[in-house]
Amino acid sequence: MSSFAKTDPKSQMAIGVAVIVIGLLFLVDNLGWIDLDFRVHVLPLALIFFGTLKLMQTRTSSGRLIGSGLIAAGCIIFLRRFGIIDINWHSLWPVLLIGFGIAVVFKSTAGRSGFKQPSAKPDNEFEQMDVDIISFMGAFKRRIITADFRGGEITAVMGGCDLDLRQSSINGEAVLNVFSLFGGVTIKVPVDWTVVLQGTPIMGGFEEKTVPSATAGKVLYVRGYAIMGGLEVRN
Repeated sequence: MSSFAKTDPKSQMAIGVAVIVIGLLFLVDNLGWIDLDFRVHVLPLALIFFGTLKLMQTRTSSGRLIGSGLIAAGCIIFLRRFGIIDINWHSLWPVLLIGFGIAVVFKSTAGRSGFKQPSAKPDNEFEQMDVDIISFMGAFKRRIITADFRGGEITAVMGGCDLDLRQSSINGEAVLNVFSLFGGVTIKVPVDWTVVLQGTPIMGGFEEKTVPSATAGKVLYVRGYAIMGGLEVRN
């Protein structure tokens, strides 16, 4: 088995610790020991936690940028609520827009040599061995055609992604890392692939609807997180 296919114990430990901390916060709030404010305490903590999970999972520069952005947003909310910095939404949204634009430009430049799109094929049909997909507040749909799919990374933040791999093949094993935050991801695979889900849903859902494969040797490991979102793998 590929080393990439194993469950990351550090990520599992981080999730467990975060659940314990959140539970303790709500417990002391219910006991009246503290006054828990969602906007001041829970929301920025959640953004920092989700960003940390993304950084622990990602293997791409664009993924690290997304994780860092979530952490930065949580820290900014914290600092603003406690009066350490004075910044409002009118000043913040252009910065976020610039940051997202930089991520898109960097991703397109880095991935220019990673795939090719023949002129005879539709706009959403590509030949590539791996994927690096980011869907932010929108819908992303792509069909991959390759004889040697090697996996990759999908990030959906308040958006959706539809990845069609039914005309592709795997030489052995492949790992696909998925991060869905307030979004949904659908992955379509061939009937001769075996799918192994190793993700962690956090107030979300992982669902597999594939037909059991009659052949051995083609295994797709799907790892990651569905946070208040969903992941579906089907034929």
